[in-house]
Amino acid sequence: MALGALVPPLNRPRPARAVTPEVFLQKRIDNSRMRRLGDPGHNREMVMFAAATLALLIVVMVYAWQHFSAVEYGYRIEQLRAQRDALIETNRALRLEEASLRDPERIDLLARQMGLASPEAGQVVRLEPQLDPGMPVLAQVAPAEMNAR
Repeated sequence: MALGALVPPLNRPRPARAVTPEVFLQKRIDNSRMRRLGDPGHNREMVMFAAATLALLIVVMVYAWQHFSAVEYGYRIEQLRAQRDALIETNRALRLEEASLRDPERIDLLARQMGLASPEAGQVVRLEPQLDPGMPVLAQVAPAEMNAR
């Protein structure tokens, strides 16, 4: 067989291809009675995903609540410290004022300006009750007497 018999000549016309018309037919399908089958594996995966998401949300909410509570307690502690410092300063000022008002020289000066005088002997009357030696006595605080020897 000759090699030229297998190779078609280049100038030989090729046969024309037949053109077929394209026809699209529309078929109506009624799927109203069709029902989708549930995949139990998919449902289980969705429940597990929802549970994991809920657990993560709970953890985040507990963390946020704890964090904001700590911040709030910090502010409250600072507020109470400032209030305590103000009360300590007020207490110091009031003690200083009390000490200045209790000054015996000041009281004596005010009494003399009002026309009062020191009591003379016999004018002072003690209000402590006289106790019988045989009667029971409740505990009392009395100034200690110093005996000179």
